[in-house]
Amino acid sequence: MSEGLFQALQQLLGARHVQTGEQARERLTDKQGRYVGRVVAVVHPADTGQVAGVVRLCAAHGAPVVVQGGNTGLMGAATPDASGTAVLLLLDRLNRVREIDTDNDTLTVEAGCILQNLQDVARNADRLFPLSLGAQGSCTIGGNLGTNAGGNAVLRYGNTRELTLGLEVVTAQGDIWNGLRGLRKDNTGYDLRDLFVGSEGTLGIITAATLKLFPLPKAQVVAFLAFESLDQAVRFLSHARAGLGAGLTAFELLSADCLALLREQFPQGPQPFSQSEHPWFALLELSDNHSAQHARQVFEDVLSDALEVDLLADALIADSLAQSQALWQLRENMSEAQKRDGRNMKHDISVPISRVVAFVVHTDALLQTHFPGVRHFTFGHLGDGNLHYNVAHPLDSTVEAHMARYAELSERVHDSAHAHGGSISAEHGIGQRKTGMLARYKSPVELDLMRRIKQALDPDNLLNPGKVLEART
Repeated sequence: MSEGLFQALQQLLGARHVQTGEQARERLTDKQGRYVGRVVAVVHPADTGQVAGVVRLCAAHGAPVVVQGGNTGLMGAATPDASGTAVLLLLDRLNRVREIDTDNDTLTVEAGCILQNLQDVARNADRLFPLSLGAQGSCTIGGNLGTNAGGNAVLRYGNTRELTLGLEVVTAQGDIWNGLRGLRKDNTGYDLRDLFVGSEGTLGIITAATLKLFPLPKAQVVAFLAFESLDQAVRFLSHARAGLGAGLTAFELLSADCLALLREQFPQGPQPFSQSEHPWFALLELSDNHSAQHARQVFEDVLSDALEVDLLADALIADSLAQSQALWQLRENMSEAQKRDGRNMKHDISVPISRVVAFVVHTDALLQTHFPGVRHFTFGHLGDGNLHYNVAHPLDSTVEAHMARYAELSERVHDSAHAHGGSISAEHGIGQRKTGMLARYKSPVELDLMRRIKQALDPDNLLNPGKVLEART
């Protein structure tokens, strides 16, 4: 079967666009090196029609299809299993901008487009595409759509789902649904768009999307803030929302331990509040469509008022673009700083903003009771309740001993997030890493509905099997 399918794929796409797993080995391992798969073939279709042709061939041969974009995901959703029966479908050749409509403020693009390239296309048209991630130089919009990526500007613009108006999708049967309508209002039945966004390639293969554009801000102001407590940071956020309104673009939280780790791993980087003993910090960004002078004045007024009513301990306002970029680099460097320090347990959780303090206080104490000495590197998008609650090994222990207790520790973190009304995955998805956890946190009714949707759209379970939903025996 494998040899016949391989030859049929070569005939469809041309031999140079069909590889063996050995020829594309780097594509068979996820970003973190946690999962390694095997495949019948790695294919590079040129357009949506060829994607549909690949799916029809795979369906005829009973071969699963795993779709992959930039391979920057953290849950192993784009890595095939080790059975060697799947075809890995790459969308790197579907990288065209089909249309930019500045009257309708929409951008229609193919799924293989690099996110940063789309930002540049929008900017060249005097528009903003606001999705912004640390991996934006290599991740693709198809992957962003598949995982419903969040990022730094969710507070103002929403997740990828909120930025999407229409989709083009290849179904499990190899049919093409063209839903590339740039409509803000279309109340004609079930919202298929929202079904496919965030489905991690398990319900259909997204090949193109119509995305929202926004006016390009005339000015942006960034500040690095210090707080006496996490509670003060949360209360300041409410103050900033009231004072800055829709202009509040980002509110990124960093604990003092995070800042200390950044200083240790990036000693040549910016050193705001270098002598500070404050326990919490935040990066605040305002986008303004009036003028730089107006933005600065509004920003300073909000911060000044906060200082007067004890909602803020200290503030450093960037006075240049270079300084703004340097302050943002602190936030962007967190993942690399942790990597240099050694593997740690990463938790992408969300809770209502009103429960953030209770969650952090409770979970920190819980972990210290059961895992004494672990270090808490808590940071993330406080403005939308998404924390990267990461836990590193005690300094008197080893990374290996710490990671050996991953399941036990992470279950306590996830239980705590759930108990505080939260989610075990805010923006990274489920992939294959968290499939076994869903039954613990979702109701039987919810899981049954998800399985019935999967069965209806992909009855033969050929699209990314084993991801999101655990295989049923």
